[in-house]
Order: sequence, then C-alpha cells, then structure tokens
Amino acid sequence: MDVAVGDKVLYAKYGGTEVKVEGKKLLILKESDILAIIE
Repeated sequence: MDVAVGDKVLYAKYGGTEVKVEGKKLLILKESDILAIIE
C-alpha cells in the first residue's frame, strides 16, 4: 500500500501510536489499521 505526503488516511479509531518529534505530533500506524486512502 502506497501512502504519499498530502494523502488523507482513514484509520481505526484506536489504531496507531502517537509520538512527538521536533515539536510535531505524529501518528505511526500499521498497514492493517488503514481503512482507506483519499488521494
């Protein structure tokens, strides 16, 4: 599954792990947690 910068990603409500890098909040997801990609 290819995800590009700017794509909107729909994911399971409790999926992923939130981390903070250089002051930005990022969400790390498993491919299996992604429900859809809106390009």
